[in-house]
Amino acid sequence: MKRKVIFIATILLLNACSSESKNGAYQSSVAANPATEAELKASLQEIEAEEQARLKEEMATKTTMEFESLTHDFGKILEDSENRASYVVKNTGKNPLIIDKVEVSCGCTTASKPDKPILPGKTDKIEIVFHPKVGQLNQQEKTVTVTANTEPKTAVLVLKANVQKKS
Repeated sequence: MKRKVIFIATILLLNACSSESKNGAYQSSVAANPATEAELKASLQEIEAEEQARLKEEMATKTTMEFESLTHDFGKILEDSENRASYVVKNTGKNPLIIDKVEVSCGCTTASKPDKPILPGKTDKIEIVFHPKVGQLNQQEKTVTVTANTEPKTAVLVLKANVQKKS
């Protein structure tokens, strides 16, 4: 949409800047040719209508999701250990929930998302594994960003742990 508007604005600007000399006076070709301006306005209205239709179609596929909890605290754990957590997500909307991706904030964390869409009213899990490295001690906080066909498009999950040195 932005590209189309910029394109039309550029055409208007170029047309406005191209001028003709009439009796020594310069006049914009847009002002001299009202049909061109009307055509551009009609084209802009068509583009705006297309964008509105696209937005309406996009909103028709949106849904909503809720998590039982956005935060998981492992408490005290040992360095170089594997720690698993599940975040339960529920589709609270009217369309299938499609989780596009889950992104972790650190290489010590991995996440897996549901493979199939979650039907309205149903739940599934996002599985997280936190594996603090040797020397990654004390209070740790990592995030997992979930991107889906929802509004807002993302949700942020948090995991916390107090990592202790192995004896």
